[in-house]
Amino acid sequence: MRQLFALSLLTGIAFSSAPIMVLAQTTDIQANTPSSAYLQDSRGPVARSQFGLCWRSGYWDKDSAVTGCDGELLPPFMKAIAPDLVSNPLAANTDNTAVTANSCNFLTTLSSDQTFSFGKNTLTAAAKAHIDNDIVAPLNGCNKDNVITITGHTDQLGANGYNQKLSEQRAQSVANYLKSKGVVARMNINGVGSTQEVKTCSNQLPHKSLISCFSPNRRVTISVQ
Repeated sequence: MRQLFALSLLTGIAFSSAPIMVLAQTTDIQANTPSSAYLQDSRGPVARSQFGLCWRSGYWDKDSAVTGCDGELLPPFMKAIAPDLVSNPLAANTDNTAVTANSCNFLTTLSSDQTFSFGKNTLTAAAKAHIDNDIVAPLNGCNKDNVITITGHTDQLGANGYNQKLSEQRAQSVANYLKSKGVVARMNINGVGSTQEVKTCSNQLPHKSLISCFSPNRRVTISVQ
């Protein structure tokens, strides 16, 4: 009898919490304009990762942030008056506890047209500048035990085998450049070919227009955790 009661209680908890979990994963975030600095799915809202993070385009900057992705979610609270802090945390560390840098958690996307020439895996000068400013610089303040996941993507043009290999080569190019800049964090390098598209296009378009339409799908994402 007690076992049946416990089972019923657990089942009720699971069902009562399930709608909350689904809501957290499926809430859409609307892009500001058709030229949003975030990638958009075929319905219009901002495209998001399996962890709920928003996919940025290569043209993102702080002025294009939107609420729910990078914008301010709540109005600022009034700050209580606190005692003066020690300017040097090492000087206040009297119990020999190790002082480490902050952990980091961010995601950025390198668009293919800005990062690689069409069908190539060599980083452009613009791509290197993007990596220096948006990845290498923030990593200077991160813990050494952060993990960087680099994932290469291609569009649907070309054979599956070719796209898979090209996506892996592009991810590896980004990893090699990060290492050349002194980044020592552990890196996971993946290529997924054209299996995770963020934009669909009509095959009736002329070839040149189709290449342009598929541009958001040609990208490399860098996740730091």
